[in-house]
Amino acid sequence: MTNPRKLAILAAALAVIGLGGAAWTGTLGKAGSGQSQHGDHGEAGHGHDQEKDDGHGHGEPAGEEHDEEEGQLHLTAEQIRAAGVQLATAGPRTLGTAISFPGEIRFDEDRTAHVVPRVPGVVESVQAELGQAVKRGQVLAVIASQQISELRSEQQAAQRRLELARLTFTREKQLWQERISAEQDYLLARQALQEAEIAAANAGQKVAAVAPAGKGNRYELRAPFDAVVVEKHLTVGEVVDETSNAFTLSDLSRVWATFAVAPRDLDKVVSGRGVSVSAPDLGAQVEGKVNYVGSLLGEQNRAATVRATLANPNGAWRPGLFVNIAVTVERFDAAVVVPESALQTWEEQTVVFARTDEGFAARPVKPGRRDAGQVEILEGLAAGTEVAAAGSFVLKSELGKGSAEHSH
Repeated sequence: MTNPRKLAILAAALAVIGLGGAAWTGTLGKAGSGQSQHGDHGEAGHGHDQEKDDGHGHGEPAGEEHDEEEGQLHLTAEQIRAAGVQLATAGPRTLGTAISFPGEIRFDEDRTAHVVPRVPGVVESVQAELGQAVKRGQVLAVIASQQISELRSEQQAAQRRLELARLTFTREKQLWQERISAEQDYLLARQALQEAEIAAANAGQKVAAVAPAGKGNRYELRAPFDAVVVEKHLTVGEVVDETSNAFTLSDLSRVWATFAVAPRDLDKVVSGRGVSVSAPDLGAQVEGKVNYVGSLLGEQNRAATVRATLANPNGAWRPGLFVNIAVTVERFDAAVVVPESALQTWEEQTVVFARTDEGFAARPVKPGRRDAGQVEILEGLAAGTEVAAAGSFVLKSELGKGSAEHSH
């Protein structure tokens, strides 16, 4: 015969389940219904119910109630909030089918610059460090060069010749106008002045090209645009020339996602197609568009290189990161769509937890195509139904608890 004290302890345990001390009144089979119907009858009620199960011919009504409430969870609004369950409304939505490729994040080569010295020299100071963000026009390094001194000397000599040519032209012009000298002398002086002007301008441009604001024999390497120093290959005292790659700068606010596409898929991957780039290591996803499809196939992989430009305002998408790139190849309208997080597997069925007046009900559904975290529902759910999205796993866990209690 069953011990009344043990039954009382079991009844108390069944009455206190849920999150944060909230009482879940979900009824699954006989375990839940027995609690709700016989909770006020004490030990006698439980004993009588057990007699029905022992084959006295009174178990059939209890079995009918179990069928009616299978998969039901009775919850209050406070319990739903405590469980962190968020609702989503099933409804029509435009989805797309996609084809996935492995890819890699790379520098945007349109916004990547290799800063090199303009003339040979010796590094006097370095004012930018590896990984530093720099602004356009910011000084990266100062270099002293003997060639700068020579260019400045040429500029000064050209200016002196220009001044002399201008004085000579003025004198010859006056003598010609006074009929003292021949016109040929005047024309030669004018030609000499024009040549001196050209030489002076050329000397000034040479200096401006290498040392626009410097003095003496020094010139500055400056950032051509806002960027990050991703490579640095010079130190103080080092001798450099036009072949030295002093700095590599890249604007990391925009990056490329590149991937290889085999010839059989090239008709599906065209410029302008939307892409969804995800990184499992980051748990992040970003949208973009295909803006380049290579015209040639690689010699090793026999595939075309494709890229999409991505916005990277926080710098999370770092060059070298391996990503998964899903290219949208078809758009379609679905009548009933829910978030993928709403789908759960229970008793070998795919279900969603639909909101009811008393809580939630597990409804078997037939999922269809998926896109960007959304899934089409082909059967089992009507548009306008509220379902549990975030937190649906908690509801599944509570049904599992009820099933385990019933089995005991």
